[in-house]
This record gives sequence, structure tokens and C-alpha cells, in this order.
Amino acid sequence: MKSKLLVTMCAAMGIALSGAAIAQNASVGSIKIENGYTRATAPGQQVAGGFLKIENKGAADQLISASSPAAGEVQLHEMAMDGNVMRMRQVKDIALPANGAVELKPGGLHLMFMNIKAPLTVGETVPVKLKFAKAGEVEVKLPVNATAPMKH
Repeated sequence: MKSKLLVTMCAAMGIALSGAAIAQNASVGSIKIENGYTRATAPGQQVAGGFLKIENKGAADQLISASSPAAGEVQLHEMAMDGNVMRMRQVKDIALPANGAVELKPGGLHLMFMNIKAPLTVGETVPVKLKFAKAGEVEVKLPVNATAPMKH
């Protein structure tokens, strides 16, 4: 009897905790944001990437800025290979083609959280406000996932 109760309690906790790790989808105008996440950080780590898919069901638009209370600044970034050297740089905007999609992902376009105010912990969510040139602003909550090993 006790083992059935323990199994039921563990299953309920697993379901509750798994909900915390699911990305919150959001939309504004013809823009839909989905599958967002960031990764856990170590104490003292000052930067982290943010990743998500932006789907545009309307006319061309641009993601022009992002902000979060979790970081001093959120920059729009791209990462690209220049020969054998990986380069990361800030971009002024991210173009969203008409009736198209852009994926912000590791190794490509992404959000860069700078001057993180506290470590990002697995199971938490990070609120992020995205600003589009035409569609306006929308807030999305990015779940914090476990840190994945870097691919070199």
C-alpha cells in the first residue's frame, strides 16, 4: 500500500515538474513564438543563450530587440564559422520573411543574455520581451533546461 502511494506521488511530482520545463508559446499579430528555452548557468556565469522558433504568417517583419529582467541586457546575436574560427557578433535585427520562419538555435542566430543577475536554474522560466518592427511587443517565458555539452 505504501509503495502504491509512493509511486502515485512520484508520478504526480514528475508531471508537475515536467510542466515547468515546457516552453510557453506566444503570439502577437501574425507572429508566433514557440519551442523557446535557455540553458542553466553556473554560479558567476554572466552570459547565456536564448533559443526559439519565430513563425511569421504575414508580411515581412523584423525582430528588433529583446529584454529580460533576468539580465542587464539581451542582445540579438549570430554565430558563424569563419574558416576554422567560430565568430559571434551582435546584429541590429533579425529578418522575418513573409509567410516564413526563423529558428534561433545554438550555432546560429540566438538571443544573448548579458550580465545575468542570478544563475539560471533548471525548472525556472526566464521572462523575455520581444519587440518586432511591425507586430509590436510580446512576452514569452523561456524554460531553463539542463546545460548541454558544447559541440566543437
